[in-house]
Amino acid sequence: MDRMNFLSFLLLCLTSVASGNKANKHKPWIETEYQGIVMENDNTVLLNPPLFALDKDAPLHYAGEICGFRVHNGPSGSGSVQFEAVVLDRSTGEGLVRSKEPLDCESQREHSFTIQAYDCGEGPDGVNSKKSHKATVHVRVNDVNEFSPVFVERRYEASVPEGRLFDRIVRVEALDADCSPQYSQICFYDIITPNVPFAIDNDGNIKNTEPLDSKRQRVHTFWVTAFDCGKNRAQADTQVVVTVKPSCKPGWIGWTKRVEYTPGSGSVPLFPSLHLETCEETVWNIQATVELQTGHIGKGCDRDSYSDRSVRRLCGAVRGEVDLLPPPSPAANWTAALPTLPSSDSSLVFSFNGSSHVAAVPEPVVAALSGDHFTLQLWMRRGGASVQPATAPTRANRKEEETIVCSTVRNDDSFSHYSLSVHGCRLSLFYWPDVSAARPVKFLWKLEQVCDSEWHHLSLSVQFPSVTLYVDGVTFDPALIHDNGAIPNPAPLQRMFIGACWEPEEKQKEILNNTIPEGKDSVRYVGGYHGLLSGVTIRPGSVEPHSVVECLYACREGLDFGDLETLGSGMKVHVNPSQSVLVLEGDDIESFNRAVQQVTYRNSLRFATPGVRPLKLTTSLRCFSEESCLSLKQLEGYLVVLQPDAPQISLSGVGPHLARPAPEFEGPRGVPLFPELRIVCSLSHAVNTAAQGMEGGALMSDAVAHTLDGCEVQPLGEELNPEREELLVDMDVVRERGLEIINTTAYIAITGAESISVYEDVLRSVRYRLAKGSARFERRFRLSCSEMNGRYTSNELTLEVNFLHSLDSLYHPSHLLASQQQFLHPSHHAGELSGHTLPNPHRNSVVPGAATIIIMVCVGFLVVMVILGVFRIRSIHRRGEGARSGAKEGSSQWDDSALTIIVNPMESYESRMGISADTEGEGEEDEEVAESPDDAGDDQRIIIKKEGRDGNARRY
Repeated sequence: MDRMNFLSFLLLCLTSVASGNKANKHKPWIETEYQGIVMENDNTVLLNPPLFALDKDAPLHYAGEICGFRVHNGPSGSGSVQFEAVVLDRSTGEGLVRSKEPLDCESQREHSFTIQAYDCGEGPDGVNSKKSHKATVHVRVNDVNEFSPVFVERRYEASVPEGRLFDRIVRVEALDADCSPQYSQICFYDIITPNVPFAIDNDGNIKNTEPLDSKRQRVHTFWVTAFDCGKNRAQADTQVVVTVKPSCKPGWIGWTKRVEYTPGSGSVPLFPSLHLETCEETVWNIQATVELQTGHIGKGCDRDSYSDRSVRRLCGAVRGEVDLLPPPSPAANWTAALPTLPSSDSSLVFSFNGSSHVAAVPEPVVAALSGDHFTLQLWMRRGGASVQPATAPTRANRKEEETIVCSTVRNDDSFSHYSLSVHGCRLSLFYWPDVSAARPVKFLWKLEQVCDSEWHHLSLSVQFPSVTLYVDGVTFDPALIHDNGAIPNPAPLQRMFIGACWEPEEKQKEILNNTIPEGKDSVRYVGGYHGLLSGVTIRPGSVEPHSVVECLYACREGLDFGDLETLGSGMKVHVNPSQSVLVLEGDDIESFNRAVQQVTYRNSLRFATPGVRPLKLTTSLRCFSEESCLSLKQLEGYLVVLQPDAPQISLSGVGPHLARPAPEFEGPRGVPLFPELRIVCSLSHAVNTAAQGMEGGALMSDAVAHTLDGCEVQPLGEELNPEREELLVDMDVVRERGLEIINTTAYIAITGAESISVYEDVLRSVRYRLAKGSARFERRFRLSCSEMNGRYTSNELTLEVNFLHSLDSLYHPSHLLASQQQFLHPSHHAGELSGHTLPNPHRNSVVPGAATIIIMVCVGFLVVMVILGVFRIRSIHRRGEGARSGAKEGSSQWDDSALTIIVNPMESYESRMGISADTEGEGEEDEEVAESPDDAGDDQRIIIKKEGRDGNARRY
């Protein structure tokens, strides 16, 4: 029995052990990584996600419960001693991480460690407990604004000269010991001393808000504090001491960067209050250079905005020049293949690329240029449209000459050859007086103007062996080179090229399409020019005088000196020919300051080109002590030319309608279209009416003398039919005035710079002529004029011409309006006006419309009188019967005091048309005569017009 009890107990123990091992089957589970935040001076860590350990053995007692967490060292080997993890709820596995002591952000801002959870095992003693995997925990310590800013220095000192404003005099600096950017940065500084002429920015830079004066206060002392971004003020403020030093800055005083110029103001001083301060430094020479940049205005400066031909006329140049680069046209097609560029004036700018652009002047044009006396003029700009600043010539860019003009012309029984070329900064004229006998001569000029990539005017006057070159109106003497080596003689063949030259004759072929063939054939032409050309003209015969050359180049704007008589002793003034650079030189400060204030800008153009002209002033000083001599920086400003008052060109004196009989237009001279034309140019400008006690403003118009440069007469609607109509102009007047005319079927254009009176005379001579038998009723024309190259245009004057066609060769409708005896009955229009065309009233014909109205009024008046006559005849008969029956004599008497004779107005017309009275009276005629009982001697006849059955008029 005892043995059985022992076995039962043993079996129960084994069963208990077996069942206990099966209770704790799973390990606890936690997240793999946690992010934690802890405030500085605190110990509780807030984890994300929260710390929970899970066990799949739950809800078993012990095996499904979490008994604790273990903290292990992180990757850096630190952190385990500072943090611990505790279990808040064993059944849910919730835990808490905390630091063992308050954390300091300034010492260590981030901490990392690992954490591991374990369950309670199989019993209260924790036997066979299981551990989870290790999870990484990152803890960041949030800063607390516990420190205040501290200045690096307790006192800051600086010294500045007086009379100037500084962006920075001294910089103060404060630091904050907090670890976070939020609390460690200094957000702003503040000057706590009131009423000081200083300001401080957020970086601690102190500047003065007004110029300091050492005489008023030599030392400025003030206090500055700082604030961090947590608004903690500095523990201690810092002191700033600024010492003002008496100083003198040498330089120009009174410089105005912007200067405005109103067109028409004449000469205006540029520096009216400018003077030089040398700070009592002894100088023995002063030189100031004033530079006005006008290269972007037209061709180097503001000039007359007329065509080159018009400018030549205005300058008094001798006529007879030949345009070598004319605008492309059917008559001048050798420039059609050349690219052109827009120009601010009326001239046409041609571009040459140095390889494929060349103009071959036709032989008939070259044949007119014979002789060894000629003047060649042109505008030149090296480098093309897009140019870079000029650089020093190198061997690479000087290896080949660029030919501008190359020509061989016939001189009586011989041929001469010349070519104008540029080579680096050299201009050369290669002249061969006789290609069969004489040796060539080379004229050479070294010029900076050739290679500065700016517009320049060249005038070459050749009176071999004398050659004169004008560049921008200035004369330059050449260097002669007679030994030019073994150069083959040019072929005696008359030709001229612009933009290149040809190789010797044996290598040449025909030119195709006015271009230099590319590829293997491109070597047939050498010396291709790369740049821009404009106004290339040549005039054979006598050379141009110097005054004409200066006028052709003359700039209408530039620098000038006010009054040379007021120039002090020792002063010198020099102005370059283009008047863009003025140099003053002297040794006395006072005289120099007065001279600078006399420098002026002038623009003689009434309608100056508006825009900005950069202005520079460069000064150099020479002292007795060169080591300590003053150095002044270059001053830069700009001159603004304001928009000029626009002129108003008014065309008047011509009515909107011109009515004339058609035969007048068919005459040999036609009819003048604008016989009483009047052209007036005026300027409208604002008037200050406030000074005159008036409200608002007003515009005043002043009539001024202008120069027109073109007028155009254009037929509206269809173009002129050359077989039936034409516009005539007095060519003698046009040639006498040197104007040009283009007469086409679409328009007639008269161009050239001339006065208004000349254009009035020319336009008044414009006549319109019709061919005989032209059945036209009206024609409209439009007239307009312009000046300054189309910059300002006139009003458009429209004229409607009405052609009055007559009924026969003697009379026309205007006589019908003048005489009341000529009358057309409506029933006679079809037969009597056969073969004539009356103006259509719906085509704006004024005179035929008026005639129709008068005819209708006459017909109506005739009908009324006929009715009145019939009524009175009947009354007479009734009164006669009453008188015979013994009625009272005056009871029904007819008052005939107002009786008049009505005459048919068609009688005179029919008599003119040759219609006889016998033919007119083929029908029955009845004539009723009524005698008045009161006045038997007054024979009053009433003629009443009736119509017979055949519709013909009858007389009564």
